[in-house]
Amino acid sequence: MMQHKKINYKDCEIYYKIIGKGKPILFIHGFAEDGYVWQYQIDFLKDHYQIIVPDIPGSGQSSIVDWINNIDSLAESIKAILDEEQIANCTVIGHSLGGYITLALAEKHPQLLNGFGLFHSSAFADTEEKKQARSKSIDFIKMNGTYEFIKATTPGLFASFFTKNHSDEINLLVDNGKMFVEEVLIRYYEAMINRPDRTSILLHFTKPILFIIGENDKAVPLDISLKQCYLPQLSYISILRDSAHMGMWEEKDKSNKILFDFFQAANN
Repeated sequence: MMQHKKINYKDCEIYYKIIGKGKPILFIHGFAEDGYVWQYQIDFLKDHYQIIVPDIPGSGQSSIVDWINNIDSLAESIKAILDEEQIANCTVIGHSLGGYITLALAEKHPQLLNGFGLFHSSAFADTEEKKQARSKSIDFIKMNGTYEFIKATTPGLFASFFTKNHSDEINLLVDNGKMFVEEVLIRYYEAMINRPDRTSILLHFTKPILFIIGENDKAVPLDISLKQCYLPQLSYISILRDSAHMGMWEEKDKSNKILFDFFQAANN
């Protein structure tokens, strides 16, 4: 049975779901998403683990606050959920922006994690080129609004094969994006632009780290992803050959198997 819960943290009402029993695992969604994006993983894993899925501040049912333009503050909001649930340690998976939050959590509170995964995400800081691209996206949002932005950019998060054959799922994600206001997406972009390089976390974290990489990912390209994989003491590396930036949907069965195997390793 799924529990729908919320906590108050720094004037923010944070919504999260808990389902299943067993050792805890936590999924952090990415930019312009909410916890819904993990639906296939929840269905697959709920009989094996206690799954915690928040809507990060500003997304889904969680409220908007000024500090969502800071990755460290977003990470502390995740810690607040773990504290509320009295969870001493868990395994965390972060998608894209959620991966940046996961890295900040691992830096500030490594004792909370018995392993973590970067799902289409990177420990590297933005290059100047990437910062400029994000700034252009901010300008587009200010000029055209969030819905037009999400409608224009969401199809590009998927590999072309998936886009052609799963238009209904992509449209569902676009429609879900209508909930976002301009301020939120702009502040998330500011958080990503200003985040530090966190490759040192990969170097010094002593527990397992998972990298799930989309071969066709334009947001976090394959070559960038591969450069970080050799840094940890214990890396688990999986390349999704038919995915871009949304492997949890594009290759859900393969992604579920990868995640299940990693959770088994991290929790032994």
